[in-house]
Formats: sequence, C-alpha cells, structure tokens
Amino acid sequence: MTMTNTKSDNSRPVKIVAIGAGNRTAKYLHYILNNPDKAELVGVVELNDLRRQNVAKQAGLSSDRCFRTYEEFFSNPVEADAVMICTPENVHFKPCMLALEHGYHILLEKPIAQTLQECKTIADEARKRGKIVAVCHVLRYHPYFVKMKELVKSGRLGRVISITHRASVGIDRSGHSYVRGIWSRVDDTNPMLLSKCCHDVDFLIWLTDSRCRKLASFGSLSWFIDKNAPEGAAARCIDCKAEASCPFSAVNLYKVRHEWIANFDVPEGKTIDDVIDCELREGRYGRCVFHCDNDVVDHQVLAMELENDITINMSMDLFTLDDCRATHISLTEAEIEGDERVITVKHFRSGKKEIYDYSDVDGLPFHAGADLRVVEDFIEGISNPDHKVLTHIDDSIESHRICYEAELSRLGKL
Repeated sequence: MTMTNTKSDNSRPVKIVAIGAGNRTAKYLHYILNNPDKAELVGVVELNDLRRQNVAKQAGLSSDRCFRTYEEFFSNPVEADAVMICTPENVHFKPCMLALEHGYHILLEKPIAQTLQECKTIADEARKRGKIVAVCHVLRYHPYFVKMKELVKSGRLGRVISITHRASVGIDRSGHSYVRGIWSRVDDTNPMLLSKCCHDVDFLIWLTDSRCRKLASFGSLSWFIDKNAPEGAAARCIDCKAEASCPFSAVNLYKVRHEWIANFDVPEGKTIDDVIDCELREGRYGRCVFHCDNDVVDHQVLAMELENDITINMSMDLFTLDDCRATHISLTEAEIEGDERVITVKHFRSGKKEIYDYSDVDGLPFHAGADLRVVEDFIEGISNPDHKVLTHIDDSIESHRICYEAELSRLGKL
C-alpha cells in the first residue's frame, strides 16, 4: 500500500509519526511539542505500553493514532510527512524501507542500520524516491563542536595535518550500556565503535572534509569477562561480597547515586526505588559486570589516513571517570585542543592563545540544545526544498563505512 502524503510547506506544521518511544524520542519530542507552528506529532508506534501511552498523552493522540508494531502501522498508515525512527538499531532497516515505500521522509537515530549494505540500500532508496533521510549526528549541531569546525574551516590557522581524538566513555556509561545494557552484544546491535562512536567518526570526517583512504584498528574485550571477577563475586551485585569496593557496582550506581535510571519505566502505583530494587534482584542491570553475556570490546583504537593526507588517531576508552571527548588538531599555523568544555588555539609565530569557553553549556539538557537543532534542521529540510539538512544520510554513510571496516581490521579480516 502506498501512502499519499499531503505536501508540506511553510503554511502548516510538518506532520510526524514517532516509531519508537524511548529516551531519544523523548528528546526530539520536546521540540515538536514546544513548536506547534512548525511540527505536529500525529502518531506513535511503540511495543512498550507504558511508553506508548505516555507519548500519546503528551501529544493528545487518540487510540487510532497509536500502534504497537511498525508492521501494524504500515498496514494502516497515518497521513503524515515524516516518521521519526528511534527504535533499537536492529529495528532500523525494515521500518526505514517501509517508510520510504509509503512516501515518508525519515529522521533516523544513529547508527543507520546493522550492515554497510543496509545503510547503502536505505540511502539509495531515499535518493530514488526523492525523500530526506536525516541521521541524528548531534555533534554537528553542538555549539562546542560547531566552533571547532568554524576554526578549522576559516583557514586562518593553516592547513590541518593531523588529529588526535579520544572518546572517554566513562565506567558508569560503559557498565550500564555496553556491559549490562542493550548495546552489549554485537549481533543484537552493532560493533561498539559504531554504536557509541559513529558520532565521533562523523565529526572527524565533517571536520576534515575528506574520506578515509586506509585504516587500521585494534581492540578487544579484555576486562569484563568471568576470569577477572573479584574473589567472592556473585551473579548479582546485590548478593556480592565484593560490592562495597567494586567501581562497577550496580547497587552504588542505581540505588545509592540514582544515576543512569532515566530509561527505567515506572508503572502506575510503583516508585522509581521499587523499580530499582526489582532491577537489582531480577533485571539485566543488576548483574555483575564480570558475569554478563557481553561480547563488545572494552577498548579500541583507530588510525586513519584520509584522501587529503590528514592522519587521525582515535581512541575509545571505557575506563575513565569522566564521560567526554578530547580533541587535538595540528595545523600548519597553530594547534587546537579541546576537552568538550574549553577550546584553546595556540598560534605558533606569535605565541598568542585564543580561549573559547563552553563550560556554561556543558551538561545542559538536550546536548546543549543540539538534539532540538537536529529536529529543527530536519523540519526545515522538508518545508524548504532549497535547504539541505546538515546530517543527510549520504554524508553519514562514510562514518559508518569506516566503523564497519575498523571492525574487520580489528578482527584481522581487512
């Protein structure tokens, strides 16, 4: 069945259906609900009853605009201009292809899909049908990273020679998402470099305006495995004799510090503490990090040589207290260094320093507004035929190609 959508223009809001109603949808929905003149949510698709009902309540959706599965939705589609796909990454490809078949533009959470061929197939189909697929690479919209791009692009600091970039994942995020969590297994999601750091690779490619000519990558899963469990370790942190001193304690992270609990659904009649207690006793997030079924890497490095001869060294480090990015750019007239809070430019001849302090935006909601700008840019792309979205899928393919080839290199298959 082919859906004929009303043509979007600046005279009315862009109509959007959310496929997936988790954390990322909540961020993007904030823009839609607060800009009713520009966008309107007209449908929601979500397996989780609580999340689906919550979005429906926020947007004032009737029951006939709410669907459990994307198959159910595409069998009886809602009239709209676009869909916003924020499902788990192993549920990206099929709904993307169906959305294009039905004539929708797509705002797609990263990564695009689970194989490079799937990514290319989506891009090819979008091009064939004249539809926008925008990938949610929020770093391109973040004021700190935008400034770094402006400094390089200005040309006043000379030509870029090399870049060193470190993605510090942090032990809390690592344990929650990539050991206990839903991104812990390659087959269920993607290689970790793609799941976590395709943003970083995309930023580096955007920064240099080039493609990767060759690469090499190394890394492994070396710490979060059974043999490294401390003496007395139990299957669950709540039963563990070593819990009091373990830096990866789920009890400490969720119950004591109340961190990384935003994705815990709280049913009616329950409290967040009830949910945490249940998770610690029975859920995936209460498990010992040394006794999980994880198989993604816990450290990885990537070296790239670009077509314009720039070399890049990138490191993905899980074992850090902080969760941030650090970048050093060597140019012919100066060097730039930044820690995601402050950018410092050091001029070679004069010794002069330029300081750009973004500490005031560090930790602000919605990635300092970048999440909201992603949606705004996508909506502008639909409303204005002359506007090209900043994170078009055709640009995003390169970062995905690099990450997939990095995994082949890491495994000795490239």
